[in-house]
Amino acid sequence: MDVKSAADDFGTPPFVDLSRYHQPGYEAGGSRVKMLVWWLVQAVIFPLTPHTAHGIRCWLLRLFGAKIGQQVMIRPTARFTYPWNVEIGDCSWVGDDAVLYSLAPIRLGRHCVISQKSYLCTGSHDISDPRFGLMTGEIVIENGVWVATDCFVGPAVRIGANAVIGARSTVLQPMPGGQVCLGTPCKPVKPRPMDQVADAGR
Repeated sequence: MDVKSAADDFGTPPFVDLSRYHQPGYEAGGSRVKMLVWWLVQAVIFPLTPHTAHGIRCWLLRLFGAKIGQQVMIRPTARFTYPWNVEIGDCSWVGDDAVLYSLAPIRLGRHCVISQKSYLCTGSHDISDPRFGLMTGEIVIENGVWVATDCFVGPAVRIGANAVIGARSTVLQPMPGGQVCLGTPCKPVKPRPMDQVADAGR
């Protein structure tokens, strides 16, 4: 049985025609050569750096246009699609296997934590378009936010300062600051306990 006849067995024809896929007006912000070199660096050099060598990884990201603050900790298996679209404030952490899918800007404030296996996704597709048109939206994570393990944060989401996003939550809309937010879809459930006076440097 050939491929065409196998596909015909499914009956209903597809609404989308991926042979006509398009990216209306999209620009990644870097040349093809720059992208290729970065992907090679990330695939080969990044994961081979010592686990605690955060400075080397921050230097590599800055070399490719990322804006990285001081005392930032980035684990060797973290992934950045286009570093020139990434901004990370002082003293923030990005955990193992976290993905910053930065087709559009991703901005992290100061003292943020993006825990392991979380996925910050700035890209989606127009489900009403037979050509599956690309859609992008900036992600902003304000100061003091903790995105716990294995969370998904979608395009055009802003998470307010000092919010906590619980493990394995799916964030598809803006979340208010100072709240513990949980679930799929993610919703605020209670205020974050913040009785202690914050360090003046924050």
